[in-house]
Amino acid sequence: AGMANWSVSIPIDTVKSRIQTFPAGTYTGMVDCARKLIAEEGAATLFRGFGPVMLRAFPANAACFMGREVALKFMDWMGDSEGVLPGEVVVA
Repeated sequence: AGMANWSVSIPIDTVKSRIQTFPAGTYTGMVDCARKLIAEEGAATLFRGFGPVMLRAFPANAACFMGREVALKFMDWMGDSEGVLPGEVVVA
């Protein structure tokens, strides 16, 4: 899921980074920046750095999912037999 997120997000992130690093006034906005990038350097420019991002995304997202599972197991361990955590209000 995280890798799919990055494959969609990286062009937007590339445009954002370009706007942040170029002198003020170079681009009038996100769309202007994207159009100029594609016209001057080609559409592949939007995906520059895709490989390293994917190499990082897999272990980073795996760690997040593992953390989620550990937290859920901990909350189950802390809760009572009905799955209600201490201090949690149950509305029937």
